[in-house]
Amino acid sequence: DASQPVVTITLADEYDLGAEFFRWEFATAVAGALIGINAFDQPNVQEAKDKTNALLAEYTATHQLPEPQPVIQTERVKVIAEGDEAQRLHSVISLQHALEVFAREAGAGDYIAILAYIERSPEHQEALQHLRLRLRDTRRVATTLGYGPRFQHSTGQLHKGGANTGVFLQFVARDHEDIAIPGEPYTFGALKQAQALGDLRSLEAHGRRVIRIDLGDDISAGIQEVLRAADAAQLS
Repeated sequence: DASQPVVTITLADEYDLGAEFFRWEFATAVAGALIGINAFDQPNVQEAKDKTNALLAEYTATHQLPEPQPVIQTERVKVIAEGDEAQRLHSVISLQHALEVFAREAGAGDYIAILAYIERSPEHQEALQHLRLRLRDTRRVATTLGYGPRFQHSTGQLHKGGANTGVFLQFVARDHEDIAIPGEPYTFGALKQAQALGDLRSLEAHGRRVIRIDLGDDISAGIQEVLRAADAAQLS
């Protein structure tokens, strides 16, 4: 009804999953040959890794990562945007308003991708799925939800190297517990933050429409504040 192409594949049993793996691996190779690319290369994923490594080098030298300035800040949440996106959001007066302005950038033929650089848990999954469905149903566009940095090797290449039809919402938060990486001068928490910031900068470098929402120290409370704002927002 929304003019989105849909294919439904019915599996007889779990063993049909093996056939699906083969089907889509083969389709990927064929599609790559038809459009003249190496479908098994990921130059823009490597680009994000290079930006991450540069940030880690900066962290090693200064013991801190750059802290982007928010365009708006509530008690729990910061909304961060740079470049053209910061200009579009320069007059926002609330988190709800920021989500309205940002979501309305997604039009016909676009998709909205939620990039969650936070701990995956049933609670967080349910909340982010609620947000994804709210965006899908009001904007009537395709939506995706992925956890960083793992999504980099599935949709990350499309985000930066594909058509400029993505509207990206990145979530980050502080880690309650952190662990040192043996042999490295930084922790796993610092690595994850550098990966998120490297991904953000790579998206910005390709002119993608992207904002970053920092949920702060209490992820659950931050997500709930975002959900309340999204549910109250006039997104259509």
